[in-house]
Amino acid sequence: MKIFVSIGDPNGIGLEIALRSHSRVKDWGEIIYGVDEKVLFEASQRLGIEVPQDMECDPLGLESPIAPGVISKEAGRYSFESFKRGIERAKKGEVRAIVTLPVHKKAWSLAGIPYAGHTEALREMTGEEAIMMMGKEGFFIALYTDHLPLSEVPQRVHERGVEGFLRRLSLSLPAMKACGVLGLNPHAGDQGVLGKEEEGIKRAIEKVNQALGRELFFGPLVPDVAFIPSLRAKFDHYVAMYHDQGLIALKILYFEESINLSLGLPFIRTSVDHGTAFDIAYKGGNPSLLSYQNAIKMALKLGSDKR
Repeated sequence: MKIFVSIGDPNGIGLEIALRSHSRVKDWGEIIYGVDEKVLFEASQRLGIEVPQDMECDPLGLESPIAPGVISKEAGRYSFESFKRGIERAKKGEVRAIVTLPVHKKAWSLAGIPYAGHTEALREMTGEEAIMMMGKEGFFIALYTDHLPLSEVPQRVHERGVEGFLRRLSLSLPAMKACGVLGLNPHAGDQGVLGKEEEGIKRAIEKVNQALGRELFFGPLVPDVAFIPSLRAKFDHYVAMYHDQGLIALKILYFEESINLSLGLPFIRTSVDHGTAFDIAYKGGNPSLLSYQNAIKMALKLGSDKR
């Protein structure tokens, strides 16, 4: 199975992760890296890591001198073009999956890229309502809203929107066993005392479960106790109403091993769950490779499941 790896911000830890992981992941599938050999060689020289001779590169034809830890429009453009190349190849059927290394949102902005991140770009480039989900086997959190200012979240949380989201999620994950849906407000609204949004969430859950003919979604759950061990034992998936509500818990529990998935696309996309780590880039800090390697493994698993 062919996997395209978009290399991420060249000023961050993406190139190091790819170089250090290649000897392990190369036997799992055919890995193609969206990077120019000149950029890869510069990174290897800075890191003191030889470029493996069997690394297959898809050159972008761009110059991107590496400036460790620097937010720049050049690096932003390079990371975006690598990602875009992967999408183009996936849409043509030349690769089965894209695995993305971390980009920097400010660098994208400086480069004039009109997207807040990978997921927003995927939605526009494919015309699909991609769902951002993060986690590990047995514990995944889907985000009802993702890269949205917190002040805009409450107006998005309504019955029609939640119902549509839960329907799409159930179609994307037919093997999902039980999914806990978090409320928006403290105490899940305390029966309307602390907010009314939970009333719409509850009706949406009831409608979708009825349409599915089984109890798949449960809630709205009180957010501050939703992830205690006794509840985690009941659910293999969760839905969080906003980004930090779900991801703070996930990253406390499984930061180094969890991954990012985009659901509802015509191809597979997985990613690391961390950022560019400019503070340790090219400094010999040996970043964790586990999230990236798990993202490769999940892409291969999903590709195998769809055959």
